[in-house]
Amino acid sequence: MSKKIVIAGAGIGGLCAALALAKRKFDVVVYEQSRQLGEVGAGLQLSPNAMHVLKALGIADEVKAKAFCPDSAVMRHYRTGKPYFTVPLGDNATQKYGANYLHIHRADLHAALHNACINMNVSIHLGHAIQSYQQTLKNLTIQLDNNESIIADLLIGADGIKSNVQACMLGQTAAEFTRQVAWRGVVEANKLPKELIKPNANLWVGPGKHFVSYFLRGGDLVNFVAVQERTDWQKESWNEPGDITELRETFVDWHPEVTELLKATEHCFLWALFDRKPLKQWSDRNVALLGDACHPMLPFLAQGAAMAIEDSYALAHCLAADTNTQAALQTYQNIRLPRTRNIQLNARKNAALYHVSSPIEQAKLSILSGLSSMGISDKIAATKLDSIYAYNIVEQLN
Repeated sequence: MSKKIVIAGAGIGGLCAALALAKRKFDVVVYEQSRQLGEVGAGLQLSPNAMHVLKALGIADEVKAKAFCPDSAVMRHYRTGKPYFTVPLGDNATQKYGANYLHIHRADLHAALHNACINMNVSIHLGHAIQSYQQTLKNLTIQLDNNESIIADLLIGADGIKSNVQACMLGQTAAEFTRQVAWRGVVEANKLPKELIKPNANLWVGPGKHFVSYFLRGGDLVNFVAVQERTDWQKESWNEPGDITELRETFVDWHPEVTELLKATEHCFLWALFDRKPLKQWSDRNVALLGDACHPMLPFLAQGAAMAIEDSYALAHCLAADTNTQAALQTYQNIRLPRTRNIQLNARKNAALYHVSSPIEQAKLSILSGLSSMGISDKIAATKLDSIYAYNIVEQLN
């Protein structure tokens, strides 16, 4: 008899886990607190390590058809535009890592996962949040927010940084405000001067803030994320409207590629960036955590979605390979925790570099700038990214 697996959360991590498990013939039910599906937000970056999983799950071609493939990743000085480094992507990344590096609208990835789940007969219940769980030697009982209880063989908490499943497992603890906020928006490319935005993953770094821009949907849209250090904003909602005039003023003295993009922006969102220290425990007998529920990622390595996608494949693999659920979940944790912890911590370190937060970071950027003309900084940056992008969990586990 197939195990009944309940997943808390129908975001990218939850749906990817549902799809991976359904393809392994598990009976999967997803509960999502939102009353309407459709990921709020804008763009995200899918590096080759994530694309290996999406290919194994059968949706890589659909994702690629709706995405944009950037030429390079480039980090520049916020005012002069001088590059600190350039890392080739495009065909170079495909040949080097065996999969594409893509930019995609979050809603497009979410839709592809959702459609694939429906085709695999995954049951998705909207407007229902999982509040807590209780376990005995015989039963796992899950409580919903409408006081209904359900019995399952396994519970996966993919319910984000404020995870109720994590709180039930490890105790209630508050996520930490990083004293950084992120502005996010999307602009139609035809509203911008032609060739203003380069077909890259564009990163501009400066004192106390940084700015990222890239194309979506084959070049029809331009996505941006602007991160600023400040202490007076702690709303974490993805759909909290931002003041576009304030955003323009915040980046008023930046390179024209940034200021012209913001001039054409009509709407933006603003949310606070929260973080948690890496966890030492992801599982509790027949309950496990996944994605932001166990390793929230600051957006300074663009690996939040990718890590949840990798988690999903590893979880499904471990559960299919071992009929002892508790042993399988411990194996899953052992495989995933070291990698996600390392990327979590490195993303934190990048915040200091991107915001020129200390004399040491200023010196690092100065050295990179001096080495850029010789191509040495490009090789240094590429080497640092290799450990992330070259990882192929599908190949590793099969």
